[in-house]
Amino acid sequence: MTTDTADPTDTAPASGVFDRSDFADAAPHEQVVFCQDPATGLKAIIGIHSTTLGPALGGTRFFPYGNEQAALTDALRLSRGMTYKAAVAGLQLGGGKAVLIGDPARVKTPALLEAYGRFVDTLGGRYITAGDVGTTSDDMDVIGRSTKHVVARTPAAGGSGDSAPLTARGVFHSILAAAESVWGSKELSGRRVGVEGTGKVGYNLIALLAEAGATITASDVNPAAVRRVSADFPGVTVAETVIDKDIDIYAPCAMGATLTDTTARILDAAVVCGAANNQLAQPGVEELLRDRGIVWVPDFVANSGGLIQVAGEIENKPRHAVVKQVEQVGATVTRILAHQHDRGLLAGQAADAIVRERLGAAAHR
Repeated sequence: MTTDTADPTDTAPASGVFDRSDFADAAPHEQVVFCQDPATGLKAIIGIHSTTLGPALGGTRFFPYGNEQAALTDALRLSRGMTYKAAVAGLQLGGGKAVLIGDPARVKTPALLEAYGRFVDTLGGRYITAGDVGTTSDDMDVIGRSTKHVVARTPAAGGSGDSAPLTARGVFHSILAAAESVWGSKELSGRRVGVEGTGKVGYNLIALLAEAGATITASDVNPAAVRRVSADFPGVTVAETVIDKDIDIYAPCAMGATLTDTTARILDAAVVCGAANNQLAQPGVEELLRDRGIVWVPDFVANSGGLIQVAGEIENKPRHAVVKQVEQVGATVTRILAHQHDRGLLAGQAADAIVRERLGAAAHR
């Protein structure tokens, strides 16, 4: 389903909003909003892909994109992925995403976030925002000063807090389901797992894997993130890369598009399951993985835990009910992998069929 052919820092030109040729289907975006506030330096793009199932919900990514075209590409692909994520998770939500252009360590200020919140508010609830790469629950509190259409604020502000732990829990249960499909058991003790990206989600995933007895190799471009993992999990091996290591499970939890024709050929794992969005550089990569006997769990299924959390926040569900729903992501993965095997489909095709069925039924109603 989700494909990401561009590095977010890429400076190469790409197509515009209406003539995209890099998506697997022709589903257009409903609305794309460009937001600028010279006083604070805010430059943001909000993509609303679909509101067929409900208001478009998706995080705010704050990243130093190489240019505006790269930011637009990321916004369009991520917002489309959120539509699929909500649909396959059975949520009454649509897909949206926002990107803020710039280095958050240098330019993020309360005034900028408040200005962004005012733009979100102009959409009247068609788009609901949350945290993502480069933003936190504390940032959502600040955005919440300007709009009520924000979730994943801190518990002190009435929100459900950081969604990273439950995102990681959903990925973990997806890994368990994939392990059972491949090896006939959910037992991870002794399984070699390569975790690429040790930020908010990757760190929490490492904690769960370590508790399950997995042998973990981890990598991250951020030295501080690596030092934190080394200090808290001394048994984890730190490496510059993990995709080329001798591992059983590859868990991409950083930026997307790490699975290319080249890396798919050198990957020695039996399972690919992680939190990163848009893991496949192009659609044909999944077929290449399948031909090599590698099971890929579609990213928009595995990483849906955070979205389930904030959907529960909107519906005022108790925490224990939300956690149980997140853990059911594993059952969805089992269903998808069974369809893949029984019907001769790719896992992405099996997951796409679930999405199309829900969207089609909702559109018909």
